[in-house]
Amino acid sequence: MSRMSLFVAVLLMLSAISLVTSRYQSRQLFIELERSRSQARTLDTDWRRLQLERAELARNARIDKAARQDLKMIPIVPDRTLYLNQPPIPAAGGAQ
Repeated sequence: MSRMSLFVAVLLMLSAISLVTSRYQSRQLFIELERSRSQARTLDTDWRRLQLERAELARNARIDKAARQDLKMIPIVPDRTLYLNQPPIPAAGGAQ
C-alpha cells in the first residue's frame, strides 16, 4: 500500500508540475500574441500615414509648384516651341 501511495503521490506531483508549466507557456504565448497585435496596429497606422504622405507628394499642384520654383521651368507656349523635322531613315535590309 505504501508503494502505491508513493506512486500516486509522484504522479500527482508530475501532473501538478505539468499543469504549472503549461499555464506558464500559455501566458507567455498570450503575451507574445498581444505584442504582435500591438505591433500590427502600429504598422497599420504607419502604412496609412505613408499612403497619405505619398498622395500628398504626388498632387499635381505640388509638382507644378516644385517645377516652377525649384527647377525654374516655364509653361510651354507656341512661340517658344521648336519643331525638328528629320527625313525618315531608310530601313536596313529593305526592298531593292
